[in-house]
Amino acid sequence: MSALRPDLRLWITRAALVLSALALLLGVAAGPASAQNPKPTIVLMHGAFADSSGWKDVAANLRGQGYTVQTFDNPLRSPAYDSAQLEKKLTDIPGPIVLVGHSYGGFVITNTHDPDVRANVYIAAFAPASGEFVQGLLNPITYPGSRLLPPALQVKVVENDPTGIAGRNIDGYIAQPYFRDIFVQDVSPAVAADMYAHQKSAALAANLEPSGAPSWTTVPSWYLISQQDRVIPPALQRFMASRAAPGRTAAVDASHASLVSRPDAVTAIILSAATAVSS
Repeated sequence: MSALRPDLRLWITRAALVLSALALLLGVAAGPASAQNPKPTIVLMHGAFADSSGWKDVAANLRGQGYTVQTFDNPLRSPAYDSAQLEKKLTDIPGPIVLVGHSYGGFVITNTHDPDVRANVYIAAFAPASGEFVQGLLNPITYPGSRLLPPALQVKVVENDPTGIAGRNIDGYIAQPYFRDIFVQDVSPAVAADMYAHQKSAALAANLEPSGAPSWTTVPSWYLISQQDRVIPPALQRFMASRAAPGRTAAVDASHASLVSRPDAVTAIILSAATAVSS
């Protein structure tokens, strides 16, 4: 075979360079699967009688798996008000989001509607249908077992509350002698004492405000039932889970505050949701 002419060799070299550049460009454009489906940001929300410190171990577990984790300081004023504050926070979070709500926090994520939310996770939480409210769901005739009653449940006046009448509101909280036995009977007295010190009271009016359209009708949802719950009866949790998270429900032998007493089980179901939305 005769040698290629210099001009032909130059053309072939240039063509090879162009093809190599195109291949590199296509590879960058396609990117790895993780670039196409980035890990969601996980937002953890506490419920009544707690604050964000209860998520400490769960948040550490999730960050150890490479997830970005944020907590939301739930105002505990009313479903409409609290969900509006959460929606404001979510506007600053880029990309997909997994919302996790414990207890009353589930009521808030149910009433939160943001296009970036890819999954809800309920941890021993309220998952209401439209028109339902906390006190109505905690019907002792239909679902007996809640110990969240006086004298354990106490009330106080809260000043400078923009959601109250003339800046004042009536809040409920769990009295110290009853806190561990009702809220988190499966942790040490020292841990329970620390949780009590971080307790946030909740507006009683929040228990009477009906839910709006539930996000779980359109957003895939997961539910973890606490089988030794003394705040939200396990039977009520199973009922709500059957509507909001059919086929995506698990149970753990834990108190109401499973996020503190069983953080690994709570982490596992959150990871199930996060993995599903990023696959």
